[in-house]
Formats: sequence, C-alpha cells, structure tokens
Amino acid sequence: FYLTPPQVNSILKANEYSFKVPEFDGKNVSSVLGFDSNQLPANAPIEDRRSAATCLQTRGMLLGVFDGHAGCACAQAVSERLFYYIAVSLLPHETLLEIENAVESGRAVLPILQWHKHPNDYFSKEASKLYFNSLRTYWQELIDLNSGETTDVKEALVNAFKRLDNDISLEAQVGDPNSFLNYLVLRVAFSGATACVAHVDGVDLHIANTGDSRAVLGVQEEDGSWSAVNLSYDHNAQNEHEVKRVRMEHPKSEEKNVVKQDRLLGLLMPFRAFGDVKFKWSIDLQKRVIESGPDQLNDNEYTKFIPPNYHTPPYLTAEPEVIHHKLRPQDKFLILATDGLWETMHRQDVARIVGEYLTGVHHQQPIAVGGYKVTLGQMHGLLAERRARISSVFEDQNAATHLIRHAVGNNEFGTVDHDRLSKMLSLPEELARMYRDDITITVVQFNSHVIGACQNGE
Repeated sequence: FYLTPPQVNSILKANEYSFKVPEFDGKNVSSVLGFDSNQLPANAPIEDRRSAATCLQTRGMLLGVFDGHAGCACAQAVSERLFYYIAVSLLPHETLLEIENAVESGRAVLPILQWHKHPNDYFSKEASKLYFNSLRTYWQELIDLNSGETTDVKEALVNAFKRLDNDISLEAQVGDPNSFLNYLVLRVAFSGATACVAHVDGVDLHIANTGDSRAVLGVQEEDGSWSAVNLSYDHNAQNEHEVKRVRMEHPKSEEKNVVKQDRLLGLLMPFRAFGDVKFKWSIDLQKRVIESGPDQLNDNEYTKFIPPNYHTPPYLTAEPEVIHHKLRPQDKFLILATDGLWETMHRQDVARIVGEYLTGVHHQQPIAVGGYKVTLGQMHGLLAERRARISSVFEDQNAATHLIRHAVGNNEFGTVDHDRLSKMLSLPEELARMYRDDITITVVQFNSHVIGACQNGE
C-alpha cells in the first residue's frame, strides 16, 4: 500500500496526548510546563502502556512508560496501579490515617491522583475492587509501621515497586472465586513488564527504572546545541554491572547458565521486570497454581514451560534502580521511552531532534553524505528535502509524534523519507513486529524560569 501524507499523519497521531500544566495550580508553581506523549503499535494488541498523573496530597508529578512482554496484561496492571503505590508511599502518616478512617466509615476518600489520560488508555473496571483492597492493605501496614519520619522519595519509589510486584504475585497465588478475575490475575503474573518512572517535584527529579526502557535528559549547552544525559541504565546483558549482580545472586555452579546468549536463563532480555513469575516462583508453586487455575491457563504451553537450569529462584527482581537529579535551567526536557525508540535512534539524535522541535530552531549542519557519491541532481533533492523538513516540523503539534516520525521514517542521511514512512506504516501486523517494536514516548518540558528561581532560593 502507498499511504498519502494525510494517511501517514492520521496513523501517527492516533494515540497522541498533550497536557499543559496550569500556571498556578493553587499550591505551587510547577517546574513542569507540560508533556507530550504518543504510542505507535507494532504488536496487535500493543504491549506498551504509559501513565501520567499529578499527586494531589503531596507535591509533584508522576510519568511513566511500561513495556510488556508475553502479552500486555502485566504492563496494563502496572500502568494502572504503580502510581497509587508510589503516592501512598509518599503520604504523611496523618493523611494515611485520614484516608483509612474515611474508608472505614464509608465517607468519600481524598483523591490521591489526578490522571492525565488519553481516551485509549484503558483502566480495568472489573479488577478495581481487588486492586483497591491490595492497596488498602499496603497503607494499613504503613500506618502500623509509622516511624514518624518523613519519607525519602528514593525509598518510597523502591518500596512501591517491590510491594506492587509482591501483590501481583500474591493475588495470583490466592486466586479469585470469580473466574474472569482469576484468569486476569494469573495472566498479569505470568506475563511481564518493565517500567521507567519519573517523579518531578520542584528541582528534584527522581527516575526509578526496572528493565530496559530509558530516561534521557535534554540539555541545552551555552552555544545553543543539544546534548543527552542518561538518567537510567538498561538492565540487560549489555550492562556488565547487571550481569555481575545476577551471577552473584546464584551459586558458582550456575555461572554459565544464569546469563546465556545475552538473556536471563537464555530466555528473557530484561534482567529486571514486574510479573514474570516463571522466573520468580519455585517449580512446585508454579505447578500448583497452574493445576488449580482455569483451563485456559492449563492449555497454555508458555505457562507450563519451566525455564532450563532452574535451580535457585528467584532469578528476576522488580526492584528499581533510582537516580536523583537536581534540575538546572539548562535542563529543558526529559524523554521517557520504551526500547522501541532506543533500538532505532541514538540518544544524542533524539535530544537534538526534540530540542530543535521545541525551540523551532534548526541548526543547519552541512549536508553529510557519508562517503556516498552524490550527483548534483541528488544534492538538489537533499536540499529540497531539507526545506520540506523544516516545514514538516510544523505539521506535528506533539514532540513525541515528531520523534516517532523520525524513528520510523529516517533514511541514511538522517532525514525523514516519506516513502520509507509510508512503507513502514503500511506493513501488515505480522510483519511490522519483524521490523520494529512498539514505541511509546513521553516528552516532559521543564520551566527554566521556575527552576532558576528555585535554585536562587526565591
């Protein structure tokens, strides 16, 4: 199929979402101006998810991208639930008591989050009661544990990630008398998801990462050029610290098999993830749960399969690595994206494309043709394309869409080629996955004036 530019645009824009932070939200001036977000599926249905919310009982904003594998069930559950666990972990003791007393006496509960959702961002109504009960058990424990100290953000993020993963595992073990819910909690636990989450409060930016999605900061240098600063590390075989960590956690006799062909036990790419109980539970527990589970689970070859050389579980953790960064006026934006983006583009190119898009300025570098023999006619074509590219910047009202256009349509000269974009977007579902992964991107824009003022203690 050949797609016309309007058809390409309608595919690219189908999942875009933008949110502008109100200048004064009654509490404090935000260091976030707003964010743009978008998704482009390769899998059907898409296995990526995204979330964004403002914390109503504490300060700050939460944004995250979640990359599912073995189905979308776990990514879906984490995208709905994780921010509640983080928000609850950050709440002061009095607020937790207030919320518990309200639930106890049947009064309206203080809202904890204001969600910023695209209409396609689905929430499962059927599981909401189950999810609420698990969350309530968590805050009751926090009330009982009250140490009177204010919670450290880093600690809150780590606790929230680990607790949610623990609850996903427990819900699957306990099961549910409702057969639909029973199957749902098992699908969530047996599939998996990575998560990369940002908490922004004033000049404090925390990134909590589990897996191989990535957070990159876009910095504007004094000469106006753009540079990219990594605020997360991929948890996979390319990260030698991670390989070392995994090997250290198991006996020496397993050293050769724990990481094999760059995968965990030769199977899983990310070395940290939610769910994936096949890499966490004992073999006995897996068998017991599958045998007592619904028939659909029993017929599923994937769930019955036990990884080879499976001797000392757990092999996998959902514990995040947390990085704290104090924002500076030159930190202009943050990109959170699943690995579908980073597989196709280098972070420096990503930062430059977003930076130029947000400022509307193109640093016209000399056209590089990298060793190609180029005729005058081709050169003329490249220059004409450059002109078209400048005008194409204005067809995207969303920085994430603009980035996806480049990720999918870039040619060897680093310019968007409409023919390539058309071909890539018209691939049938079963072929699309061979060429790229689902791509989910959130671009958060910072308010340099507010950041500068915070720095000067105003």
